[in-house]
Amino acid sequence: MNTRAWIVFPGESGVSLLPQIRRTYAPRGRTPLLRHRLNWKRASMAGALGFHSTDPDREARLCFHLKPGSYDTPALIEVLEQMKTFYRGERVVLVWDGLSAHWSRSMRAWVAEQDWLTLERLPPYAPELNPVELLWSSLKKRELANLAGDHLADVADATEQGIHRINTNPQLPWSFLAHTGLTLHPPTPPN
Repeated sequence: MNTRAWIVFPGESGVSLLPQIRRTYAPRGRTPLLRHRLNWKRASMAGALGFHSTDPDREARLCFHLKPGSYDTPALIEVLEQMKTFYRGERVVLVWDGLSAHWSRSMRAWVAEQDWLTLERLPPYAPELNPVELLWSSLKKRELANLAGDHLADVADATEQGIHRINTNPQLPWSFLAHTGLTLHPPTPPN
């Protein structure tokens, strides 16, 4: 593994027109009502939080993609193509979970042709080790909480507002990483 690289944690999640129901406040005796159309339209989100392995002063980078439907291997390869442009040719170590689309034959063949990308695998079903899972949680607890949109565009707009909120707070992505218990930079030894 190249030590001068971006360590990138990607992940996918879904959103729909069904609201993410969360607690809220209301005047005493007035139970809040959440009215929505029973609609199963879904969109999928792909996000990737990147941390530089050797330069702790570089800000974390967040790459985000939203599409109707779900992700399969060709759609994920398209996301990785965008990530290649996003990182402008710098080395990337992608720390991916065991989803079958991540390790399919066509994905491995595509990755083998990439000189900028190395894949590392997370342990089987270990969402607690992926900081992107905390990003999804943050979005769903704030911008998407109790959102009863009429169209997927409403959900997409709220999601993009949340991504903007996270991007403008440089400490938030680092807190997601810290919450996993993982570190990229070894502590300096005491004298």
